[in-house]
Amino acid sequence: MLRPQVDTLIRRLHESRRFLQILAGPRQVGKTTIARQAMLGCGLPHHYASADGPTPPDTRWIDQQWDAATLTARGAPEGAVLVLDEVQKVPRWSEAVKARWDDDTQHARRLRVVLLGSAPLLVQQGLTESLAGRFELLRVPHWSYAEMREAFGWDVERYVIFGGYPGAAPLLDEPSRWAAYVRDALVETTLSRDVLLMSRVDKPALLRQLFDLACAYSGRELSYTKMLGQLQDAGNTTTLAHYLTLLAGAGLVAGLQKYAGDVARRRGSSPKLCVLNTALFTSRAGMAPERLRTDPEAWGRLVESCVGAHLLNTAPADGVEVSWWREGAAEVDFVLHTGRALTAVEVKSGFSAPARGLVAFRKQFPRAATLVVGAGSGAIQLEDFLARPAVDWVA
Repeated sequence: MLRPQVDTLIRRLHESRRFLQILAGPRQVGKTTIARQAMLGCGLPHHYASADGPTPPDTRWIDQQWDAATLTARGAPEGAVLVLDEVQKVPRWSEAVKARWDDDTQHARRLRVVLLGSAPLLVQQGLTESLAGRFELLRVPHWSYAEMREAFGWDVERYVIFGGYPGAAPLLDEPSRWAAYVRDALVETTLSRDVLLMSRVDKPALLRQLFDLACAYSGRELSYTKMLGQLQDAGNTTTLAHYLTLLAGAGLVAGLQKYAGDVARRRGSSPKLCVLNTALFTSRAGMAPERLRTDPEAWGRLVESCVGAHLLNTAPADGVEVSWWREGAAEVDFVLHTGRALTAVEVKSGFSAPARGLVAFRKQFPRAATLVVGAGSGAIQLEDFLARPAVDWVA
């Protein structure tokens, strides 16, 4: 199956050599496959190399791969493609890439360069520090419902429960094995190789505790003060906020800010926690997948987490911000905003009471659109909502 990013990357590679192409996203979402399919599809000579070895290489590795690609480009009128995978593993990678890119630009070499990184936050730091004005970013999020349906024939209920890790899909008939794969091969690898190895984390045990807590409380607001009360050796709220940012940058969990007209009030709010892939919720729920569907409280939080993950994965590509809102007893699950456009979203996993939070939100923000996702009269069916990106729901 071809992900949408393949066509985008092929188109960019055929354009004149103007920008580095950066593919950034969590582990096991298909970045390498996308790059390989685009290399073959673009019809240009190419050279691929990965820095994901037992020992991280130094910048000489970048020079070696660049030289090999330059030789590949000789005699090719349209130039060649160089793909460097897991580039964030190379210390000072952005400085080395900048030096080679600028030298190629000065000498009019026609080498097209694609960089892949499985730690988006770390990749972004390198881009802003050294490569400003030289790159285009192509985000590769977790697999969507539409993609899992096309690839594996899943219905929406299966997607809500098992999320969007394609590599784990063949293990669904053995739930305990599936959960172990998610925990060990995906989560632990991300924490140990993308976060702890490459970021300054003074309290690794606290980072893991925070991740487990965020999965357990996905779909709920949890103040940093309450987090401190539930975590051992928690330090202070600044540390927790920093660690939560690292976890979000690795594509695991995020903390949504509360929506307010005042930006300062948003930044000072308690976060609403949300997994970025519902497999993270299910694999740590301590409950058999079939029981999740029959437990109203667990199913409600799982459906809400699925909607939140979908919005958080699809919003950044179109500049849409995702937050939540509460005023007194009135609450709205998600708020989408971009420019002056504003949409409040309430998730209903069953035929429950009317969404009074939407009424209260509309009174405070009259220009806002409102919608209900899930069950109930006039609601958008969950399957239909998940089939479209966040930007389609912003009025």
